[in-house]
Order: sequence, then C-alpha cells, then structure tokens
Amino acid sequence: MDITAVNKEINKNKGKKRVGRGNGSGYGKTAARGMNGQGSRAGFSMSAAFEGGQMPLARRVPKRGFNNKRFADVVESITLTTLAAKFDGSEAITPDLLKQLRLVDRASEYVKVIGSEIDKALTVKAHAFSKGAQEAIEKAGGSVEVLPRKKPVVKNKMKPKKAD
Repeated sequence: MDITAVNKEINKNKGKKRVGRGNGSGYGKTAARGMNGQGSRAGFSMSAAFEGGQMPLARRVPKRGFNNKRFADVVESITLTTLAAKFDGSEAITPDLLKQLRLVDRASEYVKVIGSEIDKALTVKAHAFSKGAQEAIEKAGGSVEVLPRKKPVVKNKMKPKKAD
C-alpha cells in the first residue's frame, strides 16, 4: 500500500475545520484570521487575481492582436464506427438526424465524417469527409454527398466600385 492510499484512508472521515468555536478548539478568538487587516474583517473576499497591491499579471501583460475564435466555424466530427453501430443503412444519414439522435453537438454548424473502415453500405450526407472515410464508404457500396457550406462574408460592401 503506497503512502497516498494511507493518507486517504486516514483522512476519509475527517470533518470540516470549525473555526470560532472557543479557545479550546485551537481555532477560537480570531478564528485563524489573524489580528488586524482587511483579511480579518467580516465579509472579506479576495479576487483570485489580487497580488497584494502589486499590479496583477492580467494587467501587466500587454494585450495585442486579434483572436478569430468567436468567428470560427464549429465543426463536429463523427467516426465511421459510430455510424456503423447506430445505423443499418436503410436511411440516409444527415447532420440533422445526427443532431436529433445527439451523436453530434447541436451547436455545431458543420459535420465531418472521419475514419477508414466500415462494413455497411451507408448513404451519408455531411459537410466534409476525410479521404479515408470517403473511400471506405464507397468501397463498402455506400454513397457520399458533400453538403454546401455557408457563403463567406463579404469583407467590405462600401468599397467604391472601379470605373470601367
């Protein structure tokens, strides 16, 4: 038995530290808060970013550049083994059906099928396929349909038109 298991065994029934319950407890009088200062006052709470008056790291570090994460497309992937386990090949597999069965996240905009082995002939409609997945589906006798993605955003509609 290693030392961590021993420590867990010793501490498994240990109760919460009860402070402010008299001097006999060892945590009476100041209740382990010290004598003076803001930490000893009632209602005190400290931000996790507080560094004792020193300029916090989040404010010291420069913030530069642009992050495209909130504009990025949400792509959910699903494997061929999952599709083979859930479907028998009698119906077409679409992203809406996968979302309805909660096999992919409902927030995802696009569905990509990945994998390289399948033994059922499935009809799969998705926004993207890995090269191996597409070859495996067609080799098994199934069919693949690539669904269109949304049109890209026009960057500057107010740009003056060039004279002909």
